[in-house]
Amino acid sequence: MFTLQAITHPLAISTMSIRQVCSQNCLSRSSSSVNYLKSMPRRADQSRRFFASKTTPSGRPQLVILGTGWGSYSVLKNINKKVVDVIVISPRNHFLFTPLLCSTTVGTLEFRSIIEPVRNTGFRNPEHFHHAEAVGLNIEKQVITCRSSLKNHKVYDVPYDKLVIGVGAVSNTFNVPGVKEHAFFLKEVSDARGIRNRILSNFELALQPGTSLSEKKRLLHIVIVGGGPTGVEFGAELYDFVKQDVSRLYREEQLLVRVSLIEGRKILSAFNQKLQQYAEKKIKARGQMELIQSNVIDVKSDSVTLQDGSVFPCGLVVWSTGLAPRPFVESIDFPKTPAGQILTDGNLRVKGEPSGNVFAIGDCADIEGEGLPCSAQVAERQGRYLAECLSKDNHSQPFKYQSMGMLAYVGDYKAVSDTPALKTQGFNSWILWRSAYLTRLGSWRLRMQVPLDWTKTMLFGRDTSQF
Repeated sequence: MFTLQAITHPLAISTMSIRQVCSQNCLSRSSSSVNYLKSMPRRADQSRRFFASKTTPSGRPQLVILGTGWGSYSVLKNINKKVVDVIVISPRNHFLFTPLLCSTTVGTLEFRSIIEPVRNTGFRNPEHFHHAEAVGLNIEKQVITCRSSLKNHKVYDVPYDKLVIGVGAVSNTFNVPGVKEHAFFLKEVSDARGIRNRILSNFELALQPGTSLSEKKRLLHIVIVGGGPTGVEFGAELYDFVKQDVSRLYREEQLLVRVSLIEGRKILSAFNQKLQQYAEKKIKARGQMELIQSNVIDVKSDSVTLQDGSVFPCGLVVWSTGLAPRPFVESIDFPKTPAGQILTDGNLRVKGEPSGNVFAIGDCADIEGEGLPCSAQVAERQGRYLAECLSKDNHSQPFKYQSMGMLAYVGDYKAVSDTPALKTQGFNSWILWRSAYLTRLGSWRLRMQVPLDWTKTMLFGRDTSQF
């Protein structure tokens, strides 16, 4: 269980509940994984092969974990590798500490300071990590079909005795035109790097000769769609960047910067009402930030259109409005929630899977009748629970979840804290916010790097190198 220092753990703030943000008609389920596999390119039959026998020579069962997010990584770190052989399949070879991802978009932290290579956890055999993506599941043969993330045409099968599905979710576009083509999401390091490069490029473009005033204003207008923790924290990081670094490096352009946070309902809707009001007050008090209660109906390369018809020219759109299932989850024929999550029982076993050897955790799944929030806190605790059950081969006690609280940074060294024991805001809450993040980083290496980055930023400013 979490210690006292983790009671205000920020894991709850990385995502919002799918039920709160998904429309009922935005998801559909494929009839089987076969249809999905038919659309994949293959050069030759020999590119598809079995990786290993289902039972290892040592007699240990083979546990296959899909994904390296909060839930899957928690299983990997806590499983007893003396009783099972662990195979990890993921297109990402690292674990990402998502609560600090917003800080990397403006250079407060460096990208490598919040990622931990998966191989550092230790595998019995180097071949037990597959840099690949799961694209199909055959429950009768107990086989996962994978596609290499390094060679797209390479498809092969991996057998399992036990399977943990923890592939997470993708950003939900709600079928708004232009979102996939022109907006940035904020779920991976590559997303944060793209946002960082776009921000710096737009400032440099605004300084080049011949750039009109209207074009400068467009380039330096940043639109954030979604008022959840991710959208609010990204806006907070932008505010600090403009106040502390843009004022020093781009003096003439500072007054042209404008940040619009667009939310159809209330920002930080999962937080206490008093804390919501505090965050709103802080945002509205900032001259170059505005909070707009509306919905976006169209995104173009240089503007967004709201439901009332108003058009906002802009140079960057960051889309953070919720979650939708990945294609792999859509393709497998298991019972699902209306939001497209895999249904499980109280022991995290997938409903409708006869062998009882398939489990699902994190954002891609939900326990029947519970409606758990899609948060890193839930996924991490599910991973620890499942690792203990699989290590002991004992599933007598169902998973129980109790929220440890939520934190969100609102800028200018202020945060909001919503925990069962404490609901507070301001500078003290910011100290709590940073302390909680620091104590929950995945390794001592990261616990050293993050404070060093914070110190460098405070003493020398943010790194605005573009690469």
